Amino acid sequence: MMAVLEHLGLGLAVAFTLQNILFCFIGCLIGTLVGVLPGVGPVATISILLPVTLSLDPTGALIMLAGIYYGAQYGGSTTAILVNIPGEATAVVTAIDGHEMAKKGQAGLALGLAAIGSFIAGTVATVVIAALATPMTRLGLLFGPAEYFSLMIMGLVLAVVLAHGSLVKALAMIVAGVLLSCVGADMETGRERMTFDIYMLSDGIEFTVLAMGIFGFGEIFKNLADPEKRDVMRNRIGRLLPTLRELRENFGAILRGTGLGSVLGVLPGNGAILAPFASYALEKRLSDRPQDFGSGVPQAVSGPESANNAGAQTSFIPLLTLGIPPNAVMALMVGAMMIQGIVPGPQVIQNSPDLFWGLVASMWIGNLMLVVINLPLIGLWVKLLKVPYRLLFPAIVAFCCIGLFSISNDGAQVIMAGIMGLVGFALYKLQFEPAPLALGFVLGRLLEEKLRQALIISDGGMGTFVTSPLSAALLLIALGALAVAVLPSMRKSREEIFTEA
Repeated sequence: MMAVLEHLGLGLAVAFTLQNILFCFIGCLIGTLVGVLPGVGPVATISILLPVTLSLDPTGALIMLAGIYYGAQYGGSTTAILVNIPGEATAVVTAIDGHEMAKKGQAGLALGLAAIGSFIAGTVATVVIAALATPMTRLGLLFGPAEYFSLMIMGLVLAVVLAHGSLVKALAMIVAGVLLSCVGADMETGRERMTFDIYMLSDGIEFTVLAMGIFGFGEIFKNLADPEKRDVMRNRIGRLLPTLRELRENFGAILRGTGLGSVLGVLPGNGAILAPFASYALEKRLSDRPQDFGSGVPQAVSGPESANNAGAQTSFIPLLTLGIPPNAVMALMVGAMMIQGIVPGPQVIQNSPDLFWGLVASMWIGNLMLVVINLPLIGLWVKLLKVPYRLLFPAIVAFCCIGLFSISNDGAQVIMAGIMGLVGFALYKLQFEPAPLALGFVLGRLLEEKLRQALIISDGGMGTFVTSPLSAALLLIALGALAVAVLPSMRKSREEIFTEA
């Protein structure tokens, strides 16, 4: 325990510099803004801002990007409660009872419980990250190429199992992402693969191009094709702070949500998305009056919001300690770290302790900032919700194009991102979830690298993946998860977690 406190002390010393506090504030503010505005989101925003991080200090850049991610979780609840439009996928559950509370004149109470629950969850999650960081890093150092290959296979399988919607479509997206990562020159021989003699593909597809195209331009096309009607609530917001009695009534839901989110967020494969749905289902089953859910129950807001924020923060654990991104945002964080010359994995905590612990400590500072940013500025966020999307998207397009061109001064990158945007829009129309594609793309190159290294070490023997006990255990978990997911009874239960909410 003393070691954890010492590490957090080091992190706070790094995070409490004027520069890093400023980056944390900017990240939280931008995150809240993109969470409040439906149709923007943290994935598109971080994609757009990746080129900007080139000129920033690595610690400050990562603190800012992390702030955007968990700040968007806070902002998404504001839109869900006031407008009944989830600003974020994780805020879908919050909209159900949160908006009903707003209709009854309890919007302030719903927003207050969401903010307090998120702050408590964020504080607990920060401690969880600090406590698990060193043991997970030690575990990561035991991994050789075979173990890393098996771990990534497990992560990709869990991404398929935990994805919302069709298992087949999620699997197709993973495979497509891995194949796209193979485009360009072979890492060993230098021979071109799947370039079709197209010059702009000879160096492969940059992750920033794919991310900005699929999530940035694709989101713009989607919002222009299907404009959302924003019925901004005109009732009085009401008091923001809950009474002691209301806090006591919701404290159990907050703790349960925090526990669920902390566990599910660590799972490779976007378990953080599942956390608020699981929390809602749990609160409904534990309630004495489950029939009231859907008509404005405070526990149906505080529990899922706590799970949402805890899951968002603990999803940093596999990224920082093992170098494995569990979701699309963490895949972007891998890109941001690599841009700065930092290789994600167990070496980060040893080679860059200031960066590692500074980032962890900044999460607690960011959560405190978000309570201050969100509650007093509710009036400003309500006014922003009235800004029509047709006035927002030209600025987003311009920023995307400038960012893309600034990476390599190559107009072909902008053209490729535009093509990827059309692909992203087509995926949306065909009801394919693009997040597994980004995960497959990021892990694809690592997967190939570790596969080749493992086969070189074993002199081409495929048995190396099962002779290592750790590698064999990871592959068995992946196989078991996939086998369980395809069982008819489990497929039904899997969908019920999403539909019951």
